Amino acid sequence: MMKNLLDFARAANRILSLLVLAASFAACKAQPGIMKFSSGQPQPQAVVNSSDGYVQNSYADLVGRVSPAVVTVHSTERARAAQQFPFFDDPLFRDFFGDRMPQQQPPQRVEGLGSGVIVNPDGYILTNHHVVDGAIEIRVELTDNRTFNAKLVGSDPPSDLAVLKIDARNLPVLPLGDSNKVRVGDVVLALGNPLGIGQTVTSGIISAKGRATGLSDGSFEDFLQTDAAINRGNSGGALVNTNGELVGINSQILSPSGGNIGIGFAIPSNMARAVMDQLLKAGKVRRGMIGVTIQAISADLAASLNLPAARGAIVSSVQPGGPAERAGLKRGDVITAFNDQAVADSNSLRNLVASSAPGAEVTLTVFREGREQKLKVTLGELPVKARQEGDEGANGESAGGGRFGLTLEPLTPDMASRLGLSGSDQGLVVSQVDPAGPGADAGIRQGDVIQEVNRQPVRTAADFNSAITRSGSRPALVLINRRGNVVYLTLRPRS
Repeated sequence: MMKNLLDFARAANRILSLLVLAASFAACKAQPGIMKFSSGQPQPQAVVNSSDGYVQNSYADLVGRVSPAVVTVHSTERARAAQQFPFFDDPLFRDFFGDRMPQQQPPQRVEGLGSGVIVNPDGYILTNHHVVDGAIEIRVELTDNRTFNAKLVGSDPPSDLAVLKIDARNLPVLPLGDSNKVRVGDVVLALGNPLGIGQTVTSGIISAKGRATGLSDGSFEDFLQTDAAINRGNSGGALVNTNGELVGINSQILSPSGGNIGIGFAIPSNMARAVMDQLLKAGKVRRGMIGVTIQAISADLAASLNLPAARGAIVSSVQPGGPAERAGLKRGDVITAFNDQAVADSNSLRNLVASSAPGAEVTLTVFREGREQKLKVTLGELPVKARQEGDEGANGESAGGGRFGLTLEPLTPDMASRLGLSGSDQGLVVSQVDPAGPGADAGIRQGDVIQEVNRQPVRTAADFNSAITRSGSRPALVLINRRGNVVYLTLRPRS
């Protein structure tokens, strides 16, 4: 009896499995070759091998759609060999050498390689500035092996972007997606021509957003970080999402060896779109400016300023007569929002200001003396060769500052002149720093001038000690003038 029951159970289980398999094949027949997922973002196609029913994930159809719009960019640059005889034109040397005068080497031609993305069917291509920087000739090779001479429409070193134009029509294009909607963990594909081996596709995810590497020319950086393999030659290539949209222009890698280690960076498509539009209209990019130097908020700075969180950007100096000064912004203010958009750090504030047009009126939310207030600022225009609103990091003490490992002296006019400061500057000069002391830990250097402690001007050792004492157990907020660059540091005594 027990054996019959077991046989019956096995038979019923086998019938149930067949019914489930039949239902699965019916669904696949209704939509051949595609299995739908409930996620809001399209997933890799699940292709059914009809011979054995095996289901495998594939990006083949997606790659087939987007790859024709990714091109190879060849650039030719003239590089002059090192000049070994700098006095060739001096008659004395010509008399000495006569006909045996060494000959200058002719200019050499250096070939560069990168990638690009067709963003307009009439031949407009996005790539990196560093791919075409200094090029005297640019050629673009399509995936169908056609090659065109390209003209540089415009280039923007601060964002590392450039726009090229080739004489062609009805080209395949990659639509630009909204990089603000990209999420950490989203699947992406990187396309380009790494190391000149030919077009290559790699896959990965978005590893992080809002990255700054400090390697770009003007460093308006808001990189998407990805672990999709990126190598030399991928620069200027495409980072696409599973909708087949361009979400980034591959730009940099972080690597001790020069090869991929899974840390690559792409310029977000929204930044690329804004730069491209300006390059197409005017051939250059205009950026807003508020006229301040800013730095990041550390945990110690937040504690010194009684901030609720270590977010925002602190103003370490205000440009005289600039937009910020006219609006009432002061040194020591912490900017926490730009047009009601929260400011996470100094880098995000830089990008928000730079993406706004000169002349625009913006609202800054400022934390000052324990209260938030809003200031209206009419943006100026950032000079083309100027760096962004500065990020001057550092971290710092007194003649009575032995417990901080610092030796301080009153600033004299002669010292000020040697340090590149004006005669009106006042404070205490750091003449010695104990490498093992708290001052060195804070980032104070020899030659720094301490001008304020906890917002109080200091001119003598007594001023310094009094202000430090009032800090109690909290880190002291110290204003440093370092050869004309003004930064806030936090100085914490050791217990």
